[in-house]
Formats: sequence, C-alpha cells, structure tokens
Amino acid sequence: MINTEHTDKMVAVAVFGEFTLADYKEFEEVVNYKIQFAGAVDLLFDLREMAGFTLDVAWEEIKFSRQHAHDFRRIAVLTEDQWLTWSAWISQLFVDAEVRVFDDETEARAWLGADAAAETAP
Repeated sequence: MINTEHTDKMVAVAVFGEFTLADYKEFEEVVNYKIQFAGAVDLLFDLREMAGFTLDVAWEEIKFSRQHAHDFRRIAVLTEDQWLTWSAWISQLFVDAEVRVFDDETEARAWLGADAAAETAP
C-alpha cells in the first residue's frame, strides 16, 4: 500500500508493506500528471515501512526511470536499509536527477525544499 502527497513541484510517496505493481502504477499516474502540468519535479520516497517489492515493480521502475530520465530534479530516499541505499545509488545511472539517501524525513524535505526555494528567489 502507498500513500501519496504532492505539491506544485514535489511528489512524496510512502510505502507500507509490500510495494506492488498496482501501487507503482498509482505513483506513475501522479508523477506523469505533475510532469505534464508542472515540468520537472522532485521526488520523496519514504521506504522505511516497506517490507519488500515484487519483481514486476523492479522492472517497471527501470522502464519508468529510463522514460523520464530528464524529468526529475532531486530524488530523496528515506531508508535505513543498506540494500535500498545501494539500489538508490544504482538508479542514479538512469536519471539526471541528484539522488540522496536520508534516514531523517525533516532533513530530506529540507533538502528538497531548499532547491525549490532557490528557484523562486528573486
């Protein structure tokens, strides 16, 4: 199950339990909408409560990342899992975005917000 929230330039996704293909498709729908109407977006993935993911999610993530390689500015990943940390760094090969891993949500949101604030400053 996932929970999504979005602002003008950011999409945040929290995953609870197993991350399924239906969950990923829901995430894709929100991101595609934001990209269409707002341009490049920042992503926040909260994977701290994720129990695992299905193989079809991994494949879909690779396809989606390649399709949207230039559509993200920053990607923050919240996790304390070493495997997910390595996966985040590997995914950076498929996108132009800056990817960072955090274990604190406040720090992740501040990092994403600092980028947006700099863009809107006079």
